[in-house]
Amino acid sequence: MNNGSSISEFILLGLSSPPELDILLFLVFLAGNVFIIIITNLDPALKTPMYFFLGNLSLLDIICTTSAVPKMLFNLFTQQKVISFNECIIQMFFFTVGMDTEFLLLTFMSFDRYLAICNPLRYQSIMSKRSCFIMSIVVWAFGFLSSSFHSSSTLWLSFCGPKEINHFFCEVPQVLALSCSNISLNKYVLIVTDLILGLICIILTFISYVFIIFAILNIRSAEGKKKAFSTCASHITIVLLFYGTLVFAYFKPSDESLNMDKEIAVFYTIVIPVLNPILYSLRNKEVKLSIQKLILTKIAPSSKF
Repeated sequence: MNNGSSISEFILLGLSSPPELDILLFLVFLAGNVFIIIITNLDPALKTPMYFFLGNLSLLDIICTTSAVPKMLFNLFTQQKVISFNECIIQMFFFTVGMDTEFLLLTFMSFDRYLAICNPLRYQSIMSKRSCFIMSIVVWAFGFLSSSFHSSSTLWLSFCGPKEINHFFCEVPQVLALSCSNISLNKYVLIVTDLILGLICIILTFISYVFIIFAILNIRSAEGKKKAFSTCASHITIVLLFYGTLVFAYFKPSDESLNMDKEIAVFYTIVIPVLNPILYSLRNKEVKLSIQKLILTKIAPSSKF
């Protein structure tokens, strides 16, 4: 470690976008994901593996987004840009949990769709409640372990200044860039883990959808093809948005501006979590039926005198 004065806080330079838009997106995101969690637990018709994983995805989005956005909104309203070192590490920890866990969860969701379309006779036996529970434990455990490693290794670094983070939250690469210690090992481990995790998940998801597409093409009736495709359309849309954004973020030209980094971060911390419940609600007949039943049985009766 280099010798120098240790800093106890950072300054988040934040976004240049209108705060009203960020507040609106955050409220829509929070309401949508909380609603998905509630409805998948209330309606017995949605007690299936796909909706079990969807509930996990909504919870992940809540963890990921609330780790970054509330502090950003607080700083916008109070005109303060300070975040303590401990707050920064906690924010970085939970955001990384959300991102790393979502990689694996989307992969398991693609495997679920593969079994449902390509091997429906064995679907119930393979995707049992016990299997889904074990998969969710594996997914969350990996996310927490990976995030714990990155966060704890950052605690051992020395930060002597500057302390301005050109971002609206504490993300691992931006925090590492401010350290006056040797971060070669941290950067190497970060790149290796991100590439291995990303590549494995992308490859497995791609393989699943190759089999799914071939299975759909072999269905003779147009109605059967439409029904099979509708069961995975929402998931593949989210996968393409999530992976596409992250791939662009990591492999964009190095001379691109830092403002573009923040705009990309807005997309995968706010925009995609907002789209998740909307896509799964509007493009899914079971969810729409559950919403109608909820309105008729819970809301409509209470409005009668």
